[in-house]
Amino acid sequence: MRAVGLDLGSKRIGVALSNSEGTLATPYDTVERSGDIARDHRAIKALVEEAEAEIVVIGLPLSLDGSDGPMAKKYRAESVEIESAVGVAVVLWDERFTTVTAEQSLMRQDVDGKRRRKIIDKVAATVMLQGWLDAKEFEDDRVASDE
Repeated sequence: MRAVGLDLGSKRIGVALSNSEGTLATPYDTVERSGDIARDHRAIKALVEEAEAEIVVIGLPLSLDGSDGPMAKKYRAESVEIESAVGVAVVLWDERFTTVTAEQSLMRQDVDGKRRRKIIDKVAATVMLQGWLDAKEFEDDRVASDE
């Protein structure tokens, strides 16, 4: 099952893509926010169609205590609009610390600051999507062993 991961932001949307087996996430693209949310959602739809994705996983920026802050509420609402626009299932996944993890990974790889700023959103989307894929695989394995 191919999945698209989205790291929503106010300026950019990071996009990651899983392999067709649904086991490995890779950075895919970045959508620059246009100021027109419908246009942004059409751009996401085009990426979902191009990737032939069956599901979209959207990072949910929960507060450290796990509650919804203002951004989580905003992105929950936007995820409903995205699901309507793209025509495939949308799920939300906790994205706490994904940008920090992505930043640290890029720094360990000696990616310079200017280049990091260009790719951080899609790398954060990749970290988030990989977390969802790993959890899904664990859950699938657990269900299979219970049968």
